[in-house]
Amino acid sequence: MTISGAARIAGVMGWPVDHSLSPRLHGYWLDFYAIDGAYIPLAVHPDRLEDALRALPALGFAGANLTMPHKEKALKIVDICDEAATRIGAINTVVVRSDGSIEGRNTDGRGFLQSVHAGAPQWRVGDGPVALIGAGGAARAVCVTLQEAGSPEIRITNRTAERAGVLACEFGSPIITVPWAERTTALEGVSLLVNATTLGMSGQPPLDLDLDLLPRSAVVTDIVYTPLKTALLNEAETRGNRIVDGLGMLLHQARPGFATYFDREPEVTTALREHMMNQIENPHG
Repeated sequence: MTISGAARIAGVMGWPVDHSLSPRLHGYWLDFYAIDGAYIPLAVHPDRLEDALRALPALGFAGANLTMPHKEKALKIVDICDEAATRIGAINTVVVRSDGSIEGRNTDGRGFLQSVHAGAPQWRVGDGPVALIGAGGAARAVCVTLQEAGSPEIRITNRTAERAGVLACEFGSPIITVPWAERTTALEGVSLLVNATTLGMSGQPPLDLDLDLLPRSAVVTDIVYTPLKTALLNEAETRGNRIVDGLGMLLHQARPGFATYFDREPEVTTALREHMMNQIENPHG
C-alpha cells in the first residue's frame, strides 16, 4: 500500500468497529491495484456520529462506510440520500461530494443480488416466490432489491409478527407475511430461501427451520458469514440445494463504495474470497 500526501482516504465507522472486516477487504484492493490511498477503522460513539460525519469533508476523506449501530441514524444526518437508502431506511455508504456536502447510499441490496447471481448463476428473480426469514435492516434491503428486480412474490416470516407486518404494509405488493409458527409452509414452491437474521451465526441461537417442503431446485442463501457455512446451508447442501454463503454479499456490497472513494472498480475474485476466508478464520492473524 502506497500512501503519499495526495492519498485518497476513506474508512468505516462503527461502535465498536474492531470486528469489521472492511479494512482488510479494502486494504486488499488497495494493495492489489497499487492505489495511493488508505482505508481505516473509525471507532465513533453513537453520540458523536453527526460530528464525525460532518468532519469528513474537512479532514479530506472521500467518504466512509457505516456498520452497526450507525446505519439508520446516519440517514437523518446526511444532506442527500439515494432512493434505495430512503426506501430501506438506512445507509451503509457515505460519499463526500465536490461541494462538501455528504450523500448517503445503501449498497446492501445490490450486494445481496450480485452475490446470489455469482453463487447461483442459473437463478433468475422471476423463477418463483422468495421465502425471506427476518424483518430487520438486512431484510428491508433484500425486500427493496427483490421488489425492484421484479420478484413475483416475497414471503416474509419473522419471530416478531408485527415487524413483518409493518414491512409488508410499507412496501406493498408482492410482499406477504407468513406467521412464524407456519414458517415451513412459506418454503413450498419457492425458488429462493434467504435467511436475513443472525440466527445461526456464531454465538447466536440456531435457525429452527424444517426444509422438507423446500424444492430441491431452490437456491438457499444466508447473510451470515461466521461461520461461512451455517447449519442452514449445510442442511440445504446435503439435500441437494444450491447454496450461497454470506461472504459474497459482504464483498459485493463494498464494490460501489470502493469505486467511488478510490476511482477504481474492484473485482470479486477467487483470490479475494480465499483472502477474506482466511481473515474470517484467523481474525487476529
